[in-house]
Amino acid sequence: MTRESIEFDVVVVGGGPAGLAAAIRLRQLAQAQALDLSVCVLEKAAEIGAHVLSGAVMDPRALDELLPEWRHAGAPFDAPVADAHFLWLGASRSLCLPTALLPQCFHHDGGFVVSLGEVCRWLAQQAEAQGVEIFPGFAAIDVLFDADGAVAGVITGDAGRQADGSAGPNFQPGIEVRGRYTIFAEGCRGPLGKRLMAQYRLRDGVAPQTYGLGIKELWEVPAAQSHPGRVVHTCGWPLRADTYGGGFVYHQSGGRVAVGLVVGLGYRNPYLSPFEEFQRFKTHPALRGVLAGGRRVAFGAASVVSGGIGALPALAFPGGVLVGDEAGFLNPARSKGSHTAMKSGMLAAEAVVTAVQAGRHNDVLVEYPQAVCDSWLYRELWGVRNFKSWLDKGLFVGGALFGIEQKLFGASAPWTLSPCPADHLRLDKASDSAAIVYPKPDGVLSFDRASSVFLSNIRHDAQQPCHLRLKDPELPIRVNLAEYDAPEQRYCPAGVYEIRHEADGRAVLQINAQNCLHCKTCDIKDPSQNIEWTPPEGGDGPSYPAM
Repeated sequence: MTRESIEFDVVVVGGGPAGLAAAIRLRQLAQAQALDLSVCVLEKAAEIGAHVLSGAVMDPRALDELLPEWRHAGAPFDAPVADAHFLWLGASRSLCLPTALLPQCFHHDGGFVVSLGEVCRWLAQQAEAQGVEIFPGFAAIDVLFDADGAVAGVITGDAGRQADGSAGPNFQPGIEVRGRYTIFAEGCRGPLGKRLMAQYRLRDGVAPQTYGLGIKELWEVPAAQSHPGRVVHTCGWPLRADTYGGGFVYHQSGGRVAVGLVVGLGYRNPYLSPFEEFQRFKTHPALRGVLAGGRRVAFGAASVVSGGIGALPALAFPGGVLVGDEAGFLNPARSKGSHTAMKSGMLAAEAVVTAVQAGRHNDVLVEYPQAVCDSWLYRELWGVRNFKSWLDKGLFVGGALFGIEQKLFGASAPWTLSPCPADHLRLDKASDSAAIVYPKPDGVLSFDRASSVFLSNIRHDAQQPCHLRLKDPELPIRVNLAEYDAPEQRYCPAGVYEIRHEADGRAVLQINAQNCLHCKTCDIKDPSQNIEWTPPEGGDGPSYPAM
């Protein structure tokens, strides 16, 4: 197939905080050193920020370094953290833990309650002002390699293919986007990053990455219940003590409240449904008073990395690097990843400019991992390296031991705990598990999947090939249904996977790909690793205007 080809010095795949910070830093350094350096950003969403979903309480540390004048440049940071609370939830009661008992990593001094999608749109404006070319609606679906096996860019997805894969009447082939270096910033569980880790064996010798599924809603609440800058984190109910996770309530400006629950995907019971757990979470008395009389205006879900520094892969390979959540830079103890993602992108950009100045191209940017190791980014992650391993021992015991470790040693604990197993290996068989009966939604605080997915503004062309691929089409019935009672029906927050029974009694897996929120939970949690999430046509998927 003949494809159009365009060339840049640097190709950035992904328009989130890491990719945009990398692009801005590249152009800043190029201008400062009178270096002719062309930079493009490819984003699979229809617009920058449309696929960005995060809490979020943002630490501005990296932004202070990248754009020191941001406070005077119209940045959407109008809700500085005013007060913060950590609640231990029981089924009907809550206990607010004293701030003095909390480790420093749980504090939010100097942070801002933000919409990360709005922040990314603002960062994109700053990038374009620096001369970065941004192409939304272009999903990178494959990697280009040169004759020596080094990354030479990416290929964007075809448009106009029929469901059977054939070219339709409006077919347009994807484009080759070539670069001297490619920065991969796809976010959590990026499909190209996943392929590169396997091809270059970037995960050899490191702990398995672990994940959580974050489900979030945005509410408009009465003025009396709105406290801009208030941050509430919770642990405990509705999750069992042996299930990693916790909730959050973030008061934004303008009467908006973000409420969400993160469920660790290492849970064992195949009957657990993160979506229903989240709906139960909102009915707790501690949340009712916040949401009562309010209106739900948006819904979404996204996977988040939680493995910490021990799960970081090798960061550089011939022709490219991994940054942000693509690599796994989120700090799970702080539930913050935007500042670490941005810093990793900035460090990668500095390594690229050093290489370009030396006349290099498509080699291994050894400067980048070294710069990470020398930075505050590494020190921050190293200090909480045991967080997930402690919590894996149970909420009560693990949480207490992590708190003691942090209080006594801070970032200098003289031990490193063993890592957690991969999430997909931890599911118990259905025959060994107790079914969970969830209450019916009340339509006031709790809702069903269909009405929730509607609020995600999802668009997928129904005629395109299914972007959720099964390596073995028979395995979902032969293994998942037979042994685990088809957990994909429950771990997917959008009802994409459905077991349907034919007239002859045969069970079949129906994939409702048009509902996909691009959270990639299926790619992570499927016990047989039989489901592969791939990008649909560029511009498709959810649209989160303020999430």
